[in-house]
Amino acid sequence: MREEIVSVEGLKKSFGSNEVLKGVDMQLHKQENIAVIGRSGSGKTQLLRCIIGLTDFQGGQIKVFGQQLHGIRQRELYELRGKIGYLFQSGALYDFLSVRDNLQFALKRQKHRKSQKEINEIIELNLERVGLENSMEKMPSELSGGMRKRVALARTLVLEPEIILYDEPTTGLDPVTSQEIYELIIEMKERLEISAIIVTHDMKCVEETADKVFMLHKGFFEFSGTFEELKQSDNEMAKAFLN
Repeated sequence: MREEIVSVEGLKKSFGSNEVLKGVDMQLHKQENIAVIGRSGSGKTQLLRCIIGLTDFQGGQIKVFGQQLHGIRQRELYELRGKIGYLFQSGALYDFLSVRDNLQFALKRQKHRKSQKEINEIIELNLERVGLENSMEKMPSELSGGMRKRVALARTLVLEPEIILYDEPTTGLDPVTSQEIYELIIEMKERLEISAIIVTHDMKCVEETADKVFMLHKGFFEFSGTFEELKQSDNEMAKAFLN
C-alpha cells in the first residue's frame, strides 16, 4: 500500500458566517495525482491554502507527512513548505526578473545555500525538464501564457518538492498548450515521483492526469472516485461538469 502523505479529516473553513468547507475528508498518497473539481467559489483554492498553511481553518485536522498542521510552529511550517510546491493560477513570476533569475531567486531563499555552479546546474536541468532551456535570459513579458506556466513549474521543481499543488494549471491556455501541461504533470509523477493535488475546471486535464477525482459541492465532497466512475455517476453535478 502506498504511503499516505496528506490526510484531511473533517476540514471546516469559514469566512464569518459563510461556511466554505463544512467537513471534508481527503487523502493523498505518494506518487498519486488527485483532481479537485467544483463550481467557482466552492472552496477548491481554500482547500489548497489550508493544506500549505496559508490560511487558518476552523475545524477538523490536516496532516502533511504525518505532521499535524494545527498548532504547528512557524519554523516547522516553513520546513514543511519546503517539501510542497504551489503553482498559482497566474504563475506569479517576478516580471522584473529574467527566467533564470526567477529560478535563482527561489534557490537563494533556501536555508542551505548552494554554490553558484550548483545553482546554474539546477536551473539548467529544470528548464530542460519543461522544455525552456533556450529561454533562460528572456523576461516573462516575452513569454506566452503556456511558457510562463512552464517557468513557474520549473521554479517549483528547483526546490525538489515531494508534492505540487496546482491551482487551475491550464486556465487561459489553448488546447495544444494545455496538452503540454497535462504531459508535464504526468511526467512529474512518473519520472520524479511527485504527488499532486490539481484544482481545475478543465475536465480534459482531470481525465488525462488524475488517479482520483473529488467533487466539491456546497461545502462537501459529493463525489470521489476515478474519472471513469465519474463518467458513470448518476450525480447531477457530475453530469453537468462532464457536459
